[in-house]
Amino acid sequence: MGRRRTRLAVRYDAVVLGLGAMGSAVAAHAAGRGMRVLGIERFGPAHARGSSHGRTRIIRQAYFESPAYVPLLRRAYELWDALAARTATTLRAQTGGIFVGRPETPVVAGTIASALRWQLAHRIYDARELRAHFPAVTPRDDEIGVYEAVAGALFPEAGVRAHLDAAAEDGAELRFGVQATGWDAGDAGVRVALADGTHLDAERIAICAGPWFARTAPDLGIPLRIERNVQFWFAPNDRDAVSPERLPIWCCERAGARMFYGFPDFGDGAKVAHHGSGVDADPDAFDRSVRDDEIAVARTALASFVPVAAGPFLRAAPCMYSNTPDEHFVIGAHPRAARAVLAGGFSGHGYKFAPVVGEIVAALLADADPGFPLGLFAPARFT
Repeated sequence: MGRRRTRLAVRYDAVVLGLGAMGSAVAAHAAGRGMRVLGIERFGPAHARGSSHGRTRIIRQAYFESPAYVPLLRRAYELWDALAARTATTLRAQTGGIFVGRPETPVVAGTIASALRWQLAHRIYDARELRAHFPAVTPRDDEIGVYEAVAGALFPEAGVRAHLDAAAEDGAELRFGVQATGWDAGDAGVRVALADGTHLDAERIAICAGPWFARTAPDLGIPLRIERNVQFWFAPNDRDAVSPERLPIWCCERAGARMFYGFPDFGDGAKVAHHGSGVDADPDAFDRSVRDDEIAVARTALASFVPVAAGPFLRAAPCMYSNTPDEHFVIGAHPRAARAVLAGGFSGHGYKFAPVVGEIVAALLADADPGFPLGLFAPARFT
């Protein structure tokens, strides 16, 4: 890469590459441990170029993806609330959540399995009961819904800013508009090469590069697939009917179609999106345009479950999923570079975990106990 071998005067305990959802949380928790932290972000703070934008993300505890995530989620709730209190910022809204489909669908069966495994409070409603409790929704007669009162929405841009504020307050140096072009890790430490030809030296490095994660650690060989996913907002025909006080967050899964999910109207319209699209993307040449047929598909999905929400189209925001083959995260030490800690591959369901991932990665950077078993997320499982 034509690197110059000039060593900089400042040596950091940890450099964090990427300051989105996970990187901002890593920087905050590492700085909170008293580490000398430098965070590098190629774009601006709380930007809309990656995965953690779009006003809202779902948070829940009865996790249909796997019961193994529940302890992490319990800790994430604690950390989100602590961060909100520290920064005097609203970071989540507890609307409750309903997870709807035929009893055998993963979103229903998996939610029930996690709730039973961890004795999480929940209620199961048949279609008639769903309509009675939540008049805006129109489940099919053969569908049931699992209700979880602690589910709700997170506000991702606010969460990233809050973590950045906490990191800076605890002494982290945060640089924006700075791109790393490579890094080397050896017995003596880590050297990071920047696009302007300079270098940074640190004891350790955290790779939190979102859709650029696999490119930032290319020798690892993680088969990461970047997927284009679009979020849509519509003006409801009756705003009161889909207010956060009357409509919980929701997920609906039906045979032959991708799961779709949505939010009540927090003041900027009712939001809907499908969980994945099957459309591959290049993060450096990302298509941010939205076609009329995509809007029509989103409106049809919304009208099939919350018809009163499917009014005029307001706006859309494409984002990127960074999918691993098993859709579980990548968290842990680099298998061939012990001074590098990896946090990526969050596969479209990672944002809610940001503070606990930050806490775990900061512990690994400090050679401390991460507090949770990480075998499910081992980077070496793909190699």
